Amino acid sequence: MEELKVLIEEERIQKKVEEIAKKIEKDYEGKEITLICILKGSTFFTVDLAKKINNNVKIEFIQVSSYGASTVSKGIELKLDLKESIENKDVIIVEDIIDTGRTLSYLIEHLKDRNPKSLKLCTLLDKPERRVYDVKVDYVGFEIPDKFVVGYGLDYDEIYRNLPYIAYIGE
Repeated sequence: MEELKVLIEEERIQKKVEEIAKKIEKDYEGKEITLICILKGSTFFTVDLAKKINNNVKIEFIQVSSYGASTVSKGIELKLDLKESIENKDVIIVEDIIDTGRTLSYLIEHLKDRNPKSLKLCTLLDKPERRVYDVKVDYVGFEIPDKFVVGYGLDYDEIYRNLPYIAYIGE
């Protein structure tokens, strides 16, 4: 078993989720919001975020995977698409972590074609030094260094998702 080192404690995560929820609430005052949870990693963050937003919130799920190709249109597979229409809706994509931005760049274009009223991006973790594709992030929890992180939905070979904190594999 790998040695894990805590990067962000559970209490800090929950406080940050509450801060983001309050910003979203203010930005969408009196409006219904559709949160699009990117499976599987964003599940914990999306659920906690939705519970702290006092607006009407709907949750949709989407699953994409990327595999080693160098262009956005190739190498990204849509494994699960939305079940409901997002046309004329205020939509926020909820991501666990953004590094290169490649998958999100594809996903944003895919969702724009569905004609939402608004489309914003929210991430718990951001690795801006790894960014290759220009994606505008509207709500950011934490900027983190270029480390492989697990916990709070993030996994290593499908384990560690259930950790209540964010950790990195020790060096």
